[in-house]
Amino acid sequence: MRIDAHQHFWRLADRAGQWPPPVLAAIHRDFGPEDLAPHLSACGIDATVLVQSLPSVEDTRWMLSVAAATPWVRGVVGWVDFKAADAPAQIEALAREPLLKGLRPMLQDLPDDDWIADPACDPAARAMQRHGLVFDALVLTRQLPALRRFAARHPDLRMVIDHAAKPLIAHGEIEPWWSDLAALAALPQVHCKVSGLLTEAGDCLDDATLRPYVQALWDLFGPRRLLWGSDWPVLRLAADYAGWWEQAQRLARQLVPAPTPGDLDALFGGNAAGFYGLSPC
Repeated sequence: MRIDAHQHFWRLADRAGQWPPPVLAAIHRDFGPEDLAPHLSACGIDATVLVQSLPSVEDTRWMLSVAAATPWVRGVVGWVDFKAADAPAQIEALAREPLLKGLRPMLQDLPDDDWIADPACDPAARAMQRHGLVFDALVLTRQLPALRRFAARHPDLRMVIDHAAKPLIAHGEIEPWWSDLAALAALPQVHCKVSGLLTEAGDCLDDATLRPYVQALWDLFGPRRLLWGSDWPVLRLAADYAGWWEQAQRLARQLVPAPTPGDLDALFGGNAAGFYGLSPC
């Protein structure tokens, strides 16, 4: 299977006062399965993971309804307020939905970079473990040390770092991104998504600019803990779907040591299927 491990749908009517603003014309409209399906077909993508983009349980339930009606959406990553007193009960209720595979607090938008390291998040994390859910970490580089402390307290909670923690590619910065990511990669339950890189690259969208970051991910996580994702439709701010799909495959073939065919199958589908527990086609 070829799997897009990270894509979004949304309705602007649900997003009053929320991102994206009208100035981002390429993504300031509704996006649903009918918009993504032609891209998947053209690129030979078999399945996707639909990821939340609103801090709302109602939005999570809407995504689950969309997934139930869309055969190629094999999993949903939703949202719960981790610090709510009833967070474990909310997680238990949502986990009854077989298409719910994970949860994602929107850490990058929170003013406190240490928010996730607060022990107040632990009951929610333990509830996720009980119900076999995975933790998607939407973080910026400066939040990686706090994420490391959270992950160390929950070694049995499977975790994936979205968009490689958004390195400052446009500025050519590697540190402290590399060192902080390396500390997390040392924990065997932590995975990482090769996604969202183009929207961090500014005008530098060429292979040469992206290669050091993709190589770093390969060095840190290896072929069995990386998941490819499109981050569509946010991707539209930088490139089209086919362009990123082709570029990602091209960059993968340039990695050192060279990936085997099995490694490529894992990166572009197998790892996502196993990590999220997705049903086969």
